[in-house]
Amino acid sequence: MKHSKILVAGIAVAAAASASADLMDRAGGIKVGERLTLRPYVSVGYTYDSNVDSSRKDKSGSSWTINPGVGIDYAGDNWGLKGAAYYTYHAYHHYSSQLNSSSFGENLAFDWHNSAADEKGWTVTLSETYQRVSQDDDMSNNGGRGIGRDYDQVSFNGVIERRINQRLHAGLEASYYYLDYDNNVDKYAAMYGWQRSTIGGEMGYMYSRWLDLLVAASYHRYWQENDKQRSPYYSSYTARGNKISDKSEGWSLMGGFGSRATERITYRALVGWSRFDYGDGAKKLDGWTYQLSGQWQISNTLNLMVLGSSFYQPSETHYGTATKTYTFSAGLAKALVRGKLRSTLDLAYRKEAAEYTEYETDDYDSDYYTGRFGLNYTLNRFLTAFSSVEYQFCSSDRKSYDYDRWRLTVGLRMAY
Repeated sequence: MKHSKILVAGIAVAAAASASADLMDRAGGIKVGERLTLRPYVSVGYTYDSNVDSSRKDKSGSSWTINPGVGIDYAGDNWGLKGAAYYTYHAYHHYSSQLNSSSFGENLAFDWHNSAADEKGWTVTLSETYQRVSQDDDMSNNGGRGIGRDYDQVSFNGVIERRINQRLHAGLEASYYYLDYDNNVDKYAAMYGWQRSTIGGEMGYMYSRWLDLLVAASYHRYWQENDKQRSPYYSSYTARGNKISDKSEGWSLMGGFGSRATERITYRALVGWSRFDYGDGAKKLDGWTYQLSGQWQISNTLNLMVLGSSFYQPSETHYGTATKTYTFSAGLAKALVRGKLRSTLDLAYRKEAAEYTEYETDDYDSDYYTGRFGLNYTLNRFLTAFSSVEYQFCSSDRKSYDYDRWRLTVGLRMAY
């Protein structure tokens, strides 16, 4: 049921990186009774960034981070609860105009079922997430053109699924998403946050053990910070003359395939038609969209994951603008040296195409390409050394927005 949409501006590298999750050793945690496990950790890292602002006039910087956190697992008889909470402090230097900052967040997920997998019964999943994100957290989180792009992100999601018999199943999903940017419009162009509510349904028929035929439909309602044009940059440009409402709506209808291809391969591929009425009818957009996800456990030490989607949404970077976004990412994880050394390779592509703009100067497309290579070495049960190299470049119809950027990160993680 869950959509594979990447809603935050930037590149969806983090999603592909989860390909390594099944291969990573975890410390045993602290057992509280027979069902509850706490997994505390703390990490310390150093990052060098060649282009802190993601702009053509690149300026390098570096920072130290400290990141304590804790995960929780509770296993009931036919239900489970998982969650985490974290805090990250960024201490900058060699970049005097940037201030120290904090990130923090938490997430909680609940699942309940009254039958075994693929058997007649009910399944319910509920989840929520809150994040206070600093621009420095990850290159994929930076959707802006400079400093001051910290933001708050909240999401709620609920799915109820009924396995009617061994072949037929159906489900309903409801979700809410909230994005709010910090803005210093005296120094930087404004960013525009938005909210989205979604309700949808899906039906599936398991034609065989390896093939699930799927049909899905959903309706979305958006609210955007379009109450005013907050950037003085556009004072010399002429608008198209439309009054942009803060409300938009859309729907999608898709069909495709899912389930398992083999014991080691799982996949989901949907394609269909989406409609997006931007600005309460200021512009009616429609076109083909897709959702793609898959995982292949090539061997006990090698894992591959792919993720892709396309969707319409209000722009976060320009006033009165609707975009169609295309994403694709892939992650490969390999265990080496008897499981002590883990390597990951992540590649991602994201295209943001302006479908409607209030100002003609904003009518351009941007392509983002990102690659990341990481190494993690388990020193002992409690201590892991980690490192990564990231590279990103942007190619835009508006050449003044082209840039490239790379980051190097090293650190230690202690977990119990």
